[in-house]
Amino acid sequence: MSTELLAPLDLAFWHLESTEHPMHLGALAFFEGQSDGDRVARLLAERAAAIPRLGMRVRTVLLPVGGAAWSTAEDFDVRRHVRRIRLPESDFEAHAAEIAGALMEQPLERGLPPWEMYVLTAADTGTFAVLVKLHHALADGMRAVAIGAGIFDQIAGASTAGARTERRVPPRSWLPGPHQVVGFARDRIEEVGRAVGIGASVMRASRFDPWGASAFAAGSSGTRRLGTAVLGLDDVLRIRRAAGGTANDVLLAVVAGALRRWMLERGEPLPGADPRALVPVSRRRPGRAAASGNKLSAYLVGLPVSEADPWARLTAVRRTMDRNKAEGPGRGAGAVAVLADHLPPLAHRLGAPLAGSAARMLFDVLVTSVPLPRSTLSLGGSPLRAIYPMAPLARGQSLAVALTTYGGRVHAGLVADAKAVPDLDRLTASLTDELAALLRAATG
Repeated sequence: MSTELLAPLDLAFWHLESTEHPMHLGALAFFEGQSDGDRVARLLAERAAAIPRLGMRVRTVLLPVGGAAWSTAEDFDVRRHVRRIRLPESDFEAHAAEIAGALMEQPLERGLPPWEMYVLTAADTGTFAVLVKLHHALADGMRAVAIGAGIFDQIAGASTAGARTERRVPPRSWLPGPHQVVGFARDRIEEVGRAVGIGASVMRASRFDPWGASAFAAGSSGTRRLGTAVLGLDDVLRIRRAAGGTANDVLLAVVAGALRRWMLERGEPLPGADPRALVPVSRRRPGRAAASGNKLSAYLVGLPVSEADPWARLTAVRRTMDRNKAEGPGRGAGAVAVLADHLPPLAHRLGAPLAGSAARMLFDVLVTSVPLPRSTLSLGGSPLRAIYPMAPLARGQSLAVALTTYGGRVHAGLVADAKAVPDLDRLTASLTDELAALLRAATG
């Protein structure tokens, strides 16, 4: 039986999960044309079964204390993970987003490989979409793309031709040999020193009087709602060329402006301190294989919702991101993910409740970008038309924004606590309005 210890950050995500706060990523993909739902489900099951990582489950281990390991599920039945749901024909996309939000509320069953896929079909026309759920312990954004891409015709075709998309990691023992003890002790001492330094920077940046705007102050209800928006990539790039910086800076400014519009439309006073966005950063090396285990850090960015001028908001965001990049992703409060790498497994198990509750002191909203292959993708011959990524909500959080670029457009997936943010559709519409305002500022 193949066995592999969970990497530290994976273990942290595994222990952070609760019934009200499941820690899985998601994506809702819509396809062009029509197809038989049962045929699509069979195709998904066949391709998912061919991805080794999707046949592994998490089990506890005796050593290290508090640890867990991936192991091959000998009784793995892919049919338990791929399901079909029929939706009304009218307003199919709205119904698909609604059911996706409801399904994102439900934790993945522990004891099974932690993933699910749903084929959503219109009852009469054959229009279909696919919802994918992957536990965050199984994959970060880039790893999720590497795994999920295996269901598409282009990647699955390459795999069957002999180009494997998944490299099985050799089993690792958690019992060191005698010759490893001295080196292990030295490494642990060094890790403790690094952990203290990183932890101190996290504490310095923590807020003991978190932002109290009523838009995000509501208690977590465990309910989920999905909002979707599509932005023109050409518009984003035109703004970037005029302002400098990166396309991601532009998108962060769009989110900031959308939050401002949304709060003003609600009739709420703007907060005295700008809300903080946690912006995950991949620590994977370019050109390297997507090895197992999360490789993440993050930046903290103040979203200047109190600034009335769209161009000034973009300038402020760019200035903050430039400063973050100059310091690197291993410092500041956003480095809490790096801190996980330097803590023993027992600390993750015992500290998970405290860490989950502390998220509110660090940031107000998660804003993440998920990379996709640039090539055109299809499933069973049906081209991928749109894909909306979804990020999990930490305890005390009401909104997470995930962005991805595909087909010349930026697709935004907004996951919100349904009771804290009942008017999510107004916020998603504000994204489009804010991009238009930035474009006018860039070209006028």
